[in-house]
Amino acid sequence: MCGRFSQTKQADQLATTFRLTTTPDWQPRYNLAPTQLVPALVQAEGSLWQFQKLRWGLIPSWSKDQAIGARLINARAETVAEKPAFRSAFRQRRCLILADGFFEWQKQEKRKQPFYFRQPSGQSFAFAGLWESWKGQDEVIHSCTILTTEANHLMAPVHNRMPVIICAADYETWITPTTPPDSLHSLLQPIADDFLESYPVSPVVNTPKNDEPTCIEPVVVQ
Repeated sequence: MCGRFSQTKQADQLATTFRLTTTPDWQPRYNLAPTQLVPALVQAEGSLWQFQKLRWGLIPSWSKDQAIGARLINARAETVAEKPAFRSAFRQRRCLILADGFFEWQKQEKRKQPFYFRQPSGQSFAFAGLWESWKGQDEVIHSCTILTTEANHLMAPVHNRMPVIICAADYETWITPTTPPDSLHSLLQPIADDFLESYPVSPVVNTPKNDEPTCIEPVVVQ
């Protein structure tokens, strides 16, 4: 699964990396957690990519209660096309969720040790995501989920699942609403083993309210 990630880049850096025509409304975040607003790119049919902050935890348009979103922070790539909560969004509302690293916890004998995964260059990348608009009585919530797949060799010692990372060359294919869903499954594979590096970080990241550079700094595990 993917339950915590970071996007620590400045807004102008995001605009350059993801070819945005305007500077997005974004401040660096070191510990993004479910139900918070996360940075994403969405595309309506016939339009350009648009930066949008989405609530993490997908709320299906047909749901009667927005609380369901807290349980839908991830969607398994293997079943996303069939699951009622995700299949409509998979067909028509795919997005790119902008990250520069993510966290996972390794079960050890007496504790769980957090690890941070990022590109060796430190550059941003994009998770495969889905998004929905949910209309409540007094508000409209735009929400999202992150797709996951089986772990690659780097990830496997820490966890058996990992987020789907879309290669830059495939951004347009993934985000374009008219792309046939049957042609997308080849994009939902584990990323190459050498795309990421990992290292242990402080348990300070365990608490979502801790949103500071310390969360992504390497530590020596005793």
